[in-house]
Amino acid sequence: MKCVVCKKGETKLDKTTVTLDRDGSTLVFRGVPAEVCTSCGEAYVDGAITARLLDSAERAVRSGIQVEIRQYSAA
Repeated sequence: MKCVVCKKGETKLDKTTVTLDRDGSTLVFRGVPAEVCTSCGEAYVDGAITARLLDSAERAVRSGIQVEIRQYSAA
């Protein structure tokens, strides 16, 4: 797909890092599957993966985690 940010590049399946901050908790997910622009590097994560990341972040906030770095796992 054409990148909506730079309007120049095309996206390709790759991996990205997603950082989520909420209520004093910071979670970093590495190796997240995404469509990444070959020109500017903007990453587009699909809805199902986004839902998993947000669910994981919600559990982390409830458990009191302040900072955590995780490798993304589809399981």
